[in-house]
Amino acid sequence: MSTSTPVIVEVALNGGTSKQRNPQVPRTPEEVAADGIRCYRAGGAILHNHTDDEVLGAGGRHAWEPYYEAWSAILAEEPDAICYPTMAGGGAHTNVDERYDHLVELAKRGVLRQGVADPGTTNFGGFEPDGQPVPGHIVYENTLADIRAMLDQCRALRLGPSLSIFEPGFLRVALAYYRAGTLPEGALVKLYFGGERALFGMPPTQTALETYLEMLEGCDLPWSVALLGGDLVESGLARLALERGGHVRVGLEDYAGPGEPSHLELVRAVVQEAAKVGREPAGGAETAALLRLPAPRV
Repeated sequence: MSTSTPVIVEVALNGGTSKQRNPQVPRTPEEVAADGIRCYRAGGAILHNHTDDEVLGAGGRHAWEPYYEAWSAILAEEPDAICYPTMAGGGAHTNVDERYDHLVELAKRGVLRQGVADPGTTNFGGFEPDGQPVPGHIVYENTLADIRAMLDQCRALRLGPSLSIFEPGFLRVALAYYRAGTLPEGALVKLYFGGERALFGMPPTQTALETYLEMLEGCDLPWSVALLGGDLVESGLARLALERGGHVRVGLEDYAGPGEPSHLELVRAVVQEAAKVGREPAGGAETAALLRLPAPRV
């Protein structure tokens, strides 16, 4: 990729962010649809959202209906928008088929072109008042067998996998499939960096980004950056990625900067940053072409 390549902007619309944390976060399907349409028209070609189903903990299934309700409204207005969901973490309480069932249903209904494949396991948690990590047991688990099953499902459902890279080991696993020639078509490598209060991920620095790019050397997979628990633009990470031909993800799922910005403010800020290096946001159809997303099932 080069700086002449249009930039793919993803917007992570809510995640676990509550109305108490930012009143502007969309939580209901109606709010997700309205905010998603605004973001798409401002330059956010990929729209990612959660519902109120659990991601971490005892929950193993996600209902497909709230996603469908929101996305149907978005696609009625902007049919080239690319929407994709989250899924629950693994563990003894569930299995990968249960965790992926809502993606199967959404793909059958023709509203899903991008899948989820998280190639590794991560500890999540907060801090004690004295700065020590809270000794909890929140694990986002994806075994190697789970990862294989996710990729197989993406291939069968004709979904381009969004590859969540929380740690360098995740990228090693993804690249093993790439080098074996078995990574499904349409993959996007999503490099997640951790903010100051994160207990996972590389810091949002040039050295950390270069480490990932060294791992990706000789690989033609498109890649994107996100900063979980920070401000992607203010950290300088967005600019570093844009200058290297990468793509970007913003949104209230990730944002932990000052104030209570709207998604429009976050999208406009990263689009302005892209303009400084001569890059325009890609629309939905252009994004699908850049990612080489498989043609949807008829």
